[in-house]
Amino acid sequence: MAKRLIKFVKKHFGDEVLDSHSRLGNDTVVLKKERIAEIIERLRDDDKTQMDMLRAITGVDYLHRDPRFEVVYVLYSLAKKHMVTLRVVVDEDDCKVPTISHLYGCAAWTEREVWDMYGIEFEEHPDLRRVLLYQEFEGHPLRKDYDKQDAQPRIELLSRERDSVEEFNVFVKNQSSEGSREN
Repeated sequence: MAKRLIKFVKKHFGDEVLDSHSRLGNDTVVLKKERIAEIIERLRDDDKTQMDMLRAITGVDYLHRDPRFEVVYVLYSLAKKHMVTLRVVVDEDDCKVPTISHLYGCAAWTEREVWDMYGIEFEEHPDLRRVLLYQEFEGHPLRKDYDKQDAQPRIELLSRERDSVEEFNVFVKNQSSEGSREN
Protein backbone atom coordinates (compact mmCIF):
# COMPACT_ATOMS: atom_id res chain seq x y z
CA MET A 1 0.00 0.00 0.00
CA ALA A 2 3.05 2.22 0.19
CA LYS A 3 2.70 5.52 -1.67
CA ARG A 4 -0.85 4.82 -2.86
CA LEU A 5 -2.34 7.16 -0.27
CA ILE A 6 0.26 9.83 -1.06
CA LYS A 7 -0.69 9.62 -4.74
CA PHE A 8 -4.37 9.89 -3.82
CA VAL A 9 -3.81 13.08 -1.79
CA LYS A 10 -1.57 14.58 -4.49
CA LYS A 11 -4.13 13.79 -7.20
CA HIS A 12 -7.04 15.46 -5.40
CA PHE A 13 -5.23 18.16 -3.39
CA GLY A 14 -1.88 18.65 -5.13
CA ASP A 15 -1.86 22.41 -4.54
CA GLU A 16 -2.02 21.78 -0.75
CA VAL A 17 0.89 19.30 -0.60
CA LEU A 18 4.22 20.73 0.60
CA ASP A 19 6.15 17.47 0.89
CA SER A 20 5.62 13.71 1.14
CA HIS A 21 7.53 10.52 1.79
CA SER A 22 6.98 6.82 2.36
CA ARG A 23 9.80 5.81 4.68
CA LEU A 24 9.53 2.25 6.01
CA GLY A 25 6.10 1.97 4.41
CA ASN A 26 4.67 4.88 6.40
CA ASP A 27 2.86 7.21 4.04
CA THR A 28 3.32 10.79 5.23
CA VAL A 29 2.06 13.96 3.58
CA VAL A 30 2.98 17.47 4.73
CA LEU A 31 0.16 19.91 3.98
CA LYS A 32 -0.95 23.51 4.21
CA LYS A 33 -3.50 23.98 6.98
CA GLU A 34 -6.36 25.81 5.26
CA ARG A 35 -8.08 22.77 3.68
CA ILE A 36 -7.12 20.06 6.18
CA ALA A 37 -10.73 19.34 7.18
CA GLU A 38 -11.74 18.93 3.52
CA ILE A 39 -8.75 16.64 2.84
CA ILE A 40 -9.49 14.44 5.86
CA GLU A 41 -13.18 14.28 4.97
CA ARG A 42 -12.28 13.12 1.44
CA LEU A 43 -9.94 10.46 2.83
CA ARG A 44 -12.66 9.29 5.22
CA ASP A 45 -15.52 9.17 2.71
CA ASP A 46 -13.84 7.99 -0.51
CA ASP A 47 -14.35 4.28 -1.29
CA LYS A 48 -10.70 3.93 -2.33
CA THR A 49 -9.34 5.10 1.03
CA GLN A 50 -12.06 4.58 3.70
CA MET A 51 -10.02 6.23 6.50
CA ASP A 52 -12.70 5.55 9.09
CA MET A 53 -10.50 5.72 12.19
CA LEU A 54 -8.65 8.68 13.64
CA ARG A 55 -5.75 7.16 15.58
CA ALA A 56 -4.23 10.36 16.91
CA ILE A 57 -3.86 14.10 16.74
CA THR A 58 -0.80 15.64 18.31
CA GLY A 59 1.36 18.70 18.11
CA VAL A 60 5.08 19.13 17.51
CA ASP A 61 7.15 22.19 18.42
CA TYR A 62 10.23 22.87 16.32
CA LEU A 63 11.46 25.89 18.28
CA HIS A 64 14.10 27.16 15.86
CA ARG A 65 12.29 26.34 12.62
CA ASP A 66 9.89 28.34 10.54
CA PRO A 67 7.05 27.41 10.58
CA ARG A 68 7.48 26.46 14.21
CA PHE A 69 4.61 24.02 14.82
CA GLU A 70 3.04 21.00 13.19
CA VAL A 71 -0.24 19.29 13.91
CA VAL A 72 0.00 15.58 13.12
CA TYR A 73 -3.04 13.50 12.17
CA VAL A 74 -2.80 9.70 11.96
CA LEU A 75 -5.66 8.11 9.98
CA TYR A 76 -6.34 4.41 9.56
CA SER A 77 -8.72 2.32 7.48
CA LEU A 78 -10.16 -0.70 9.27
CA ALA A 79 -11.53 -2.11 6.00
CA LYS A 80 -8.44 -1.53 3.84
CA LYS A 81 -5.82 -1.98 6.60
CA HIS A 82 -3.77 1.04 5.57
CA MET A 83 -2.63 4.17 7.36
CA VAL A 84 -1.56 7.69 6.46
CA THR A 85 0.05 10.44 8.51
CA LEU A 86 -0.88 14.02 7.66
CA ARG A 87 1.38 16.76 9.01
CA VAL A 88 0.06 20.32 8.87
CA VAL A 89 2.51 23.21 9.26
CA VAL A 90 1.46 26.04 11.58
CA ASP A 91 3.13 29.45 11.95
CA GLU A 92 3.76 30.77 15.43
CA ASP A 93 2.14 34.10 14.47
CA ASP A 94 -1.05 32.42 13.20
CA CYS A 95 -1.36 29.45 15.54
CA LYS A 96 -4.76 28.23 14.29
CA VAL A 97 -5.95 25.14 12.44
CA PRO A 98 -9.48 24.21 11.30
CA THR A 99 -11.19 21.68 13.56
CA ILE A 100 -12.09 18.18 12.41
CA SER A 101 -14.27 17.44 15.45
CA HIS A 102 -17.32 17.32 13.16
CA LEU A 103 -15.68 14.46 11.20
CA TYR A 104 -14.47 12.26 14.07
CA GLY A 105 -16.03 12.47 17.52
CA CYS A 106 -12.77 11.66 19.30
CA ALA A 107 -11.07 14.63 17.62
CA ALA A 108 -12.83 17.03 19.98
CA TRP A 109 -10.90 15.59 22.92
CA THR A 110 -7.49 15.29 21.24
CA GLU A 111 -7.74 18.80 19.79
CA ARG A 112 -8.33 20.10 23.31
CA GLU A 113 -5.19 18.27 24.46
CA VAL A 114 -3.12 19.85 21.68
CA TRP A 115 -4.49 23.28 22.54
CA ASP A 116 -3.84 22.75 26.25
CA MET A 117 -0.25 21.57 25.81
CA TYR A 118 0.89 23.59 22.74
CA GLY A 119 -1.51 26.52 22.42
CA ILE A 120 -2.55 25.64 18.87
CA GLU A 121 -6.13 26.82 18.48
CA PHE A 122 -8.69 24.78 16.53
CA GLU A 123 -11.09 27.11 14.77
CA GLU A 124 -14.81 26.40 15.21
CA HIS A 125 -14.13 23.76 17.87
CA PRO A 126 -17.34 23.28 19.90
CA ASP A 127 -15.66 23.31 23.35
CA LEU A 128 -12.04 24.46 23.21
CA ARG A 129 -10.89 24.70 26.82
CA ARG A 130 -8.24 23.10 28.98
CA VAL A 131 -8.60 19.38 29.47
CA LEU A 132 -5.39 18.26 31.25
CA LEU A 133 -4.54 21.37 33.28
CA TYR A 134 -6.66 23.63 35.45
CA GLN A 135 -8.30 26.66 33.82
CA GLU A 136 -6.09 29.22 35.60
CA PHE A 137 -2.85 27.61 34.33
CA GLU A 138 -0.75 30.09 32.39
CA GLY A 139 1.05 29.03 29.23
CA HIS A 140 1.36 25.74 27.37
CA PRO A 141 3.89 23.37 28.97
CA LEU A 142 4.95 21.32 25.93
CA ARG A 143 6.18 24.37 24.07
CA LYS A 144 9.95 24.26 24.03
CA ASP A 145 10.23 27.85 25.25
CA TYR A 146 7.99 27.24 28.28
CA ASP A 147 9.77 28.19 31.50
CA LYS A 148 9.35 25.10 33.66
CA GLN A 149 10.55 27.07 36.70
CA ASP A 150 7.78 29.61 36.23
CA ALA A 151 5.33 29.84 39.13
CA GLN A 152 1.69 29.16 38.39
CA PRO A 153 -1.21 30.94 40.07
CA ARG A 154 -2.51 29.20 43.16
CA ILE A 155 -6.06 27.99 42.97
CA GLU A 156 -8.58 27.85 45.75
CA LEU A 157 -9.64 24.34 46.65
CA LEU A 158 -13.33 23.60 46.23
CA SER A 159 -13.33 21.94 49.66
CA ARG A 160 -10.76 21.88 52.41
CA GLU A 161 -8.09 19.21 52.37
CA ARG A 162 -9.01 15.83 53.76
CA ASP A 163 -7.34 14.76 57.01
CA SER A 164 -7.76 11.02 57.59
CA VAL A 165 -6.65 11.15 61.27
CA GLU A 166 -9.18 13.86 61.99
CA GLU A 167 -11.89 11.91 60.17
CA PHE A 168 -11.10 8.78 62.19
CA ASN A 169 -11.26 10.61 65.51
CA VAL A 170 -14.40 12.59 64.74
CA PHE A 171 -16.45 10.00 62.85
CA VAL A 172 -15.25 6.76 64.43
CA LYS A 173 -14.28 7.69 67.99
CA ASN A 174 -16.69 10.65 68.08
CA GLN A 175 -14.09 12.93 69.66
CA SER A 176 -11.64 15.51 68.41
CA SER A 177 -7.93 14.89 68.87
CA GLU A 178 -5.23 17.20 70.16
CA GLY A 179 -3.55 17.52 66.80
CA SER A 180 -6.71 18.02 64.80
CA ARG A 181 -7.36 21.16 62.84
CA GLU A 182 -10.57 21.77 64.73
CA ASN A 183 -8.74 22.82 67.92
